[in-house]
Amino acid sequence: MTSFDRSIKIAPSILSADFADFGREIQAIEAQGADWVHVDVMDGHFVPNLTFGPPLCQAIRPHIKTVMDVHLMISPVDTYIDAFADAGADVITAHLEAGPHIHRTLQAIRGAGCKAGLAINPGTGIDGIEYLLDQLDLICVMTVNPGFGGQKFIHSQIDKVRALRALIGDRPIHIEIDGGITPETAPLMAAAGADVLVAGSAVFKGGSVNNPAPYGENIRAIRCAAEAAR
Repeated sequence: MTSFDRSIKIAPSILSADFADFGREIQAIEAQGADWVHVDVMDGHFVPNLTFGPPLCQAIRPHIKTVMDVHLMISPVDTYIDAFADAGADVITAHLEAGPHIHRTLQAIRGAGCKAGLAINPGTGIDGIEYLLDQLDLICVMTVNPGFGGQKFIHSQIDKVRALRALIGDRPIHIEIDGGITPETAPLMAAAGADVLVAGSAVFKGGSVNNPAPYGENIRAIRCAAEAAR
């Protein structure tokens, strides 16, 4: 990953891509302006869906020229950290709610050579984050309940992001938003202090690997709306 900055970054979620053509889908979104590639890992236990594992991450890694942003919606987390790191993850994000020893989990992620992210669900406050800040490179605020793409944005999370941005201060920690990001909701989060915007259906709608121009139009629309709100 490049040096830290708070510029707006768009991270398309491949949960909305064509599962039969991940390699070309990733090449297409990066060519159309994606800054990061977001990989939603779900275990059917911590969240009610089942998606990808380390072999998939390893298979798509050669196609990713930007940042592989791996979001672990799994429990337990610790036993799988090395496998995802070895598969090529640049960022590994674990949920605060996924286990009792999140500080140890974050240490393990950094120990595996990855940037450490912490995700918090819509019903979780930020009270438990203060003593984790020195272990963090990213905080992912879920603006939908994790498990499925295409859900509606939960507006109560705007105040959470604003409070989180104040708590972070000048520390080099990204605030990532995951869920319901569109050109309409992106500026709300950018104004509150977010800099990494995950978008699935809002990026992939209308396009395909054979017609990737809509991907670029969608990415630019989200980015422009977010940047204008800052």
